[in-house]
Amino acid sequence: MTDKSTDTPTPPQAEDPAPSRAEQSATSSIGRGVTSPFDSPTEQFARVDASGRPQLGKDVPRTDDELGLDPEVPTTAETKAVPTYDYASIPPAAAPPSDTRRLRRRTAENRRGTLDLGLFLLRLVVGGTFLYHGLQKLTGWFHGPGLDGTREMMEQGGWDHPTLSTMLVTAGEVGGGALLILGLATPLAAGAVLAVILDAWAWKQGMAPGFQYKAGPGAVELESILAGTAVVIILTGPGRYSFDIKRGWATRPHLGSFTVLLLAIAAAAGAYWYLHGGNPFTGIGPFD
Repeated sequence: MTDKSTDTPTPPQAEDPAPSRAEQSATSSIGRGVTSPFDSPTEQFARVDASGRPQLGKDVPRTDDELGLDPEVPTTAETKAVPTYDYASIPPAAAPPSDTRRLRRRTAENRRGTLDLGLFLLRLVVGGTFLYHGLQKLTGWFHGPGLDGTREMMEQGGWDHPTLSTMLVTAGEVGGGALLILGLATPLAAGAVLAVILDAWAWKQGMAPGFQYKAGPGAVELESILAGTAVVIILTGPGRYSFDIKRGWATRPHLGSFTVLLLAIAAAAGAYWYLHGGNPFTGIGPFD
């Protein structure tokens, strides 16, 4: 007879329940890491802290780079449609010119010093002188002959058309002198007085043979000075103290002023030939 075993039979142990899907996912995620929040996002909160709130692990993405998302880049059409600037809402200013030598030259040209004042005084003297003589002929002021006396003087001086000559010389002196003082239409005004004074120079010089600059009945000293100053005003312009300030010839006369000079000389020669005639250079060198 065999002895009955005193060992109590061990009941079969219950098999461990199969792990849940969440536990399997959490366990597998520890080894491979989370690559996207869309891979079982609820399993990222499998861990909880002491207060029962979910605790994120180190492998939970927190930025766009970790999530693998591309930043929003504007399209080419958008960048062309709406221009943007880094530091201002308006376009940046143009870069300064690199040619500093040219800039310095322009700055130096604007430094005229007392040039404009000198031209203003020159216009006052020359214009005032012509206006004075013109008013003598036009109104008889300043002990002048008036229109009748001027016509008689022109007739006795050998002018073929004394009335027309009187009108031209009076208009040239009064109108040209007044415009010179104002600095208005300066090239034309200076050209008018130049033509008048050149004819006066030729008339007086032709009174006697030989060149008479200071002495004699045909002394032309005053006429020479006035003609020279009229030429200077044509070539230099009236300056900034004038009504021609906005005109190019006021401060930078060029080919136009030189053309006016030539036309004034031609007008004086034509008027003298038509209204008086004769050779004003008689007895001077080769002009015998």
